[in-house]
Amino acid sequence: MISFIIPTRNEEKALERTLVALSAYTGPKEIIVSDGNSTDATLDIARSYADQVIVHAGPVRQNIAQGRNAGAFAARGDILVFLDADVIIDDIDAFFERALARFEDERVSALTVTCRVFPEDETFMDWLVFGAVLPLSFYIQNNLLRTGGSTGEFQMVRASAFANVGGYDEGLVTTEDIDLFWRLAKHGRTLFPLDLAVHHTGRRAHIVGWPKLLRDWAVDFVSAILFRRSVTQEWEVIR
Repeated sequence: MISFIIPTRNEEKALERTLVALSAYTGPKEIIVSDGNSTDATLDIARSYADQVIVHAGPVRQNIAQGRNAGAFAARGDILVFLDADVIIDDIDAFFERALARFEDERVSALTVTCRVFPEDETFMDWLVFGAVLPLSFYIQNNLLRTGGSTGEFQMVRASAFANVGGYDEGLVTTEDIDLFWRLAKHGRTLFPLDLAVHHTGRRAHIVGWPKLLRDWAVDFVSAILFRRSVTQEWEVIR
């Protein structure tokens, strides 16, 4: 069974479209929304579609690693699919038929895919980064060097491998996604299939601008490599 895990915080604009798309999957599944104490209509939307809705009740704002781990802790599937609230998977049955075929190899611990911006919203920089640079980078890191690499928009992980590495590092505000794949790659194979892709809004790059986003990514990436910590201490909420 696949456990779809979506971390949320004030995602009323995007969430329903994503949940409708996931609900169309006809294979064994459960949908889990792990919410960071939203104040808009996110929880109402989530409860209309999800099998489980987990709400963070702590006094301190939850980071995305904590949200994803909370969803994974409640999951019953042997495959965990972590995706952002604005990610859409087209032709979902065919997509997961091909994706699950990779996990027939017991050595495979996880895979990630190309995450393109919706065609109607895609800019040249979106295409360059999401459609060319990142796919090439992740193909090399996962399929050739076998060191692991991924963004957090879509990560598909064998539940036993996720448990073996201890899940996401909750001490990382950013780079928790690539850090997970670095650790998974030490315990099994991580893959980047060229025949699979999902779409998302690209909203952060569109609002904060590519120069600032690329700078933030680069600084946090280097910090994660050298010191295993994030320079960014809190992501600006972009909705």
